[in-house]
Amino acid sequence: MVDCSEKLRALRDARGLTQLQVANRIGVSKAMVSAYETASKAPSIEVLIRLSRLFGVSVDYLVCVDAPKMLDVSKLDEGSIALIAALVKKLTDA
Repeated sequence: MVDCSEKLRALRDARGLTQLQVANRIGVSKAMVSAYETASKAPSIEVLIRLSRLFGVSVDYLVCVDAPKMLDVSKLDEGSIALIAALVKKLTDA
């Protein structure tokens, strides 16, 4: 299983960011980002929210909670949403 601190580092590396860049964007020191990545400190809920927004992931993902997958249908019309719902039901009933 991937350690949660490893997830944070992988997210940072995937975006080509340094610890200092992440620190500046979320309002903490570079040393704190390093501590989060080595699991010697845990980020506060406020920092977790900033990290989730920065990396485009859920807080659940950052703290290693298995959350159900979600699909954003907010930009679809009701007919399209109904079609997707029917497809999901068909696939999960199979």
